[in-house]
Amino acid sequence: MPGTRNERVRVLIVDDEPALTELLSAAVTDAGWRPYPVADGASALRAARTRVPHAVVLDGMLPDLDGIQVLRRLRQESPKLPVLMLTARDALEHRIDGLASGADDYVTKPFSLEEVVLRLRALLRRSGTGGAGGAGSGGSVLALGDLVLVTDTREVHRDGTHIPLTAKEFDLLGLLLSHPRQVLSKALILDRVWSGCFDGGGNLVEVYISSLRRKLDRGRTPMIHTVRGVGYAIRPPGDGG
Repeated sequence: MPGTRNERVRVLIVDDEPALTELLSAAVTDAGWRPYPVADGASALRAARTRVPHAVVLDGMLPDLDGIQVLRRLRQESPKLPVLMLTARDALEHRIDGLASGADDYVTKPFSLEEVVLRLRALLRRSGTGGAGGAGSGGSVLALGDLVLVTDTREVHRDGTHIPLTAKEFDLLGLLLSHPRQVLSKALILDRVWSGCFDGGGNLVEVYISSLRRKLDRGRTPMIHTVRGVGYAIRPPGDGG
């Protein structure tokens, strides 16, 4: 992986929509990183060789090469380069192909710029770059669908909107996000979040789950699901399990 923690992070942005490219470049700059926008796959491959980016934001639909083709060529030359793909909301097959071809993560259009930055920061930390170069960086990220939780700063956003939580609500959400799609029993939740020290703990868990739902949903697709007689599971919007 190129660079050091003291070097300004370089982010290659590959998208043929000028307005979106401009917004992404501004968000990357605000994060303290250096954007390198290009409008097609051939330019992306050239820039990857000359600019040697620390991460790539890659649109799945490009005017020359398909995004998957670009991804595969990037992977041949830089196997560990973090790649965040942009896909249309209804392009499930394309997202599956992208992940199978080596994409590290993806966001669906329309998306919030804040989510893109948070996901990039998580990929950079995972790759060892650490998201260096910007004020406000810091914190491991748990993300599922349009929900993003930053552990170190204890911030939660959904669809780009900040959601204030109490300390225990945050801990409960963090536990659920650490086990996406898995059904967690009330007993396990009570043990992990409250150390099992409350009588009538099942009711306590129900109260906090209800509070989390009110704050997270607010007209959005519900993410926390009840599995009767078993417990609770968190799933991305549209995934009923």
